[in-house]
Amino acid sequence: MRSEDRKEIKFGTRAVGDGHPCFVIAEIGANHNRDLDKARRLIDAAAEAKADCVKFQTFLADRHYSRFTPPVPGYDKPIHAIIQETEIDRTWLPQLKTMVEERDMIFMSSFGDLDALAIFESLGAVGYKNTSAELSDVDLVRAMAATGKPVILSTGLADMNDIERALDACRTVGNADVILLQCTVAYPAPVDIIDLRAMATMRETFGTLVGFSDHTMGYHVAAAAVALGACVVEKHITLDRALPGPDHRFAMEPAEFRTLVQSIRDVEAAMGSDRKDGPRGAEKTVYDFARRSLHAAKDIPKGTVLTEDMLCIKRPGYGIAPYRKSEVLGKTVAANIVADEWITWDRISG
Repeated sequence: MRSEDRKEIKFGTRAVGDGHPCFVIAEIGANHNRDLDKARRLIDAAAEAKADCVKFQTFLADRHYSRFTPPVPGYDKPIHAIIQETEIDRTWLPQLKTMVEERDMIFMSSFGDLDALAIFESLGAVGYKNTSAELSDVDLVRAMAATGKPVILSTGLADMNDIERALDACRTVGNADVILLQCTVAYPAPVDIIDLRAMATMRETFGTLVGFSDHTMGYHVAAAAVALGACVVEKHITLDRALPGPDHRFAMEPAEFRTLVQSIRDVEAAMGSDRKDGPRGAEKTVYDFARRSLHAAKDIPKGTVLTEDMLCIKRPGYGIAPYRKSEVLGKTVAANIVADEWITWDRISG
């Protein structure tokens, strides 16, 4: 289902979309390790990196996973136990929101139950985001959208039908302010299954803004996503990849996150204009010096009629442009020209 194409969505007073800088989300998730001071330090690191948004995850193991769920490959205990160990203390949420907003960033969280949604509504959250695994829970998606706030939907694991059902859930409650994020649910994600071009497919099919939730190592894939039109980039942040917990090992440490944000801003600046109008900015200082022009291949006395063998083309470009050589041939030289000099119009009669 496609509505009118979205060009811009506002999270509070902050506009996201076409013509605006990429909205960079520092995903703290559960990397606070249930330590409020670590959470504060991560917020500081996100602010120092100039992220736009800080995001947590607000889950309760008993509402999130069956206790009979078997261990996930790569982890040494059942996923229910892992979630229990990383549950955020919900009494922190007002403090965390204040910390984030004092640093001029947007506070956000993904969540898995309606009680958490009610908490964020009471705190005045300006937007909501799911995790990819919750995309199929259309009741939860509908409840998020029914708040009237913008919704960011990660689409890892999903096919186009899954995405359409989630969008329909949003639009049936009158909310078309949706951004779809391309995402690969692997930790870390191998680059050969990232499929950045799927962003264009989603935008063309559904008329939404698109972005990228990045689980790869490094920052280069996220920067490429911005070049391909991502208006949102989400990336996990940690104080130290060696810390215990499920999400630290593929997250970015603070210095790396600063590099990520700067790389995104560099890509945005480099995208520049779609026009090709010749030298711009710093290019102008080398324009004539670096380009080629017509030069004398030998001494050419005054009164000589110019022939092909008397001319060569080399730098600098202070003389007549090479493409005008045919206009020069057959003309008479008005003044002596020494070999290797560039040839200008004032040295030619007529």
